[in-house]
Amino acid sequence: MFGKILIANRGEIALRIQRACREMNIKTVVVHSTADVDAKYVRLADESVCIGPAPSVDSYLNIPAIISAAEVTDAEAIHPGYGFLSENADFAERVERSGFAFIGPRPDSIRIMGDKVSAKKAMIEAGVPVVPGSDGALPDDPDEIIQIARKIGYPVIIKASGGGGGRGMRVVRTEAALINAVSMTRQEAQAAFGNPTVYMEKFLENPRHIEIQVLADNFHNAIYLGERDCSMQRRNQKVLEEAPAPGIPRKLIEKVGERCVEACKRIGYRGAGTFEFLYENEQFYFIEMNTRIQVEHPVTELITGVDLVREQIRVAYGERLQYKQRDIQIRGHAIECRINAEDPFTFVPSPGRVTAWHTPGGPGIRFDSHVYSGYFVPPYYDSMIGKLIAYGDDRETAIARMKIALSEMVVTGIKTNLPLHRELMMDEKFRQGGASIHYLEERLKDLQKQRTTHEDSL
Repeated sequence: MFGKILIANRGEIALRIQRACREMNIKTVVVHSTADVDAKYVRLADESVCIGPAPSVDSYLNIPAIISAAEVTDAEAIHPGYGFLSENADFAERVERSGFAFIGPRPDSIRIMGDKVSAKKAMIEAGVPVVPGSDGALPDDPDEIIQIARKIGYPVIIKASGGGGGRGMRVVRTEAALINAVSMTRQEAQAAFGNPTVYMEKFLENPRHIEIQVLADNFHNAIYLGERDCSMQRRNQKVLEEAPAPGIPRKLIEKVGERCVEACKRIGYRGAGTFEFLYENEQFYFIEMNTRIQVEHPVTELITGVDLVREQIRVAYGERLQYKQRDIQIRGHAIECRINAEDPFTFVPSPGRVTAWHTPGGPGIRFDSHVYSGYFVPPYYDSMIGKLIAYGDDRETAIARMKIALSEMVVTGIKTNLPLHRELMMDEKFRQGGASIHYLEERLKDLQKQRTTHEDSL
């Protein structure tokens, strides 16, 4: 096994990877910016290297600095975590060309699945169901674009081929708005991703967001580990995730899971990955694949008993998967709440000093976080400061335990979205299960109206 791994990330995922390494008796090197010098995982690392100032472009996105840190510390492998450079094929290539193991897929797999157009083509070839849409990138001819939209049927959605994180998307409901929408999305795509290519899909009105977790090794072995429901979203950003997805027949999940496994084998995929789908009227439609570990991986770990980060490391070292598909049994239910340093209803970030920090415990509770009392939440990065996960024998038990855990958690000095999660645990639609990706946005509008009415009456 590797003797030393460099962790090219920050926050809770850096600590999560570090814990897996310590459990496997692997030494860790943590790179960090000047803003993260006092982070818990930096203090716990065997070695740490400051790679630049606070802005991520000068530190966590600085490829030469990360490679140099691996060289001077004699690391053997680099784990990119999620976000930052985790799905950057050029980074993966540089890592391997420099003589280190990249704990993730091969660069060519990242390129295929990172481009939405080529990913969709690969999925069609593997028999994975996709959303009806354009056959590849949209042409420049406006008349051709109009004909494609008419064939698909309105409403349609224009998407950036290299997009992600909810950016580079625009819904179009009328032909009159189509060409302008395509032009604007192309401009946004060029500015945000350096790639102006866009494509078109049918816009599903009330779908759920369901994803399938996969693992694959270098020996053409691949398995799927059930599904997650990530439909509680705001502006295409996930707020809460759960596994398994309530109300979807197991046979349907098995069918889609098998297709995902086949797709992994066809493209020679290696490591952990996630196939993301829209689900409506008992039909799955592929939208993209994330070629990395996901923020929400803990809910899958709890219902399957598989340590996904550990498996990532083993596969990157060249070992075979230690699981067959028949070994994966789904037991119980898990829910994850993303705890963010932000106003719970306006979502304005709230960086600053944490003056009190009390985390919950009890049966079935897991809390992944790098934060501690006295920690300063920097203003330069994503606002997520932790993940609260509740597990139970069934969904009702998991919700009950999450409700208690949220009531016990105390954070002062900064604002967090804890009140929003407490509200969701009481929400009738959420408790029923099966809400669409648009539900939370609608619920937030209702809550805002209620608060405005209350304030006006005072």
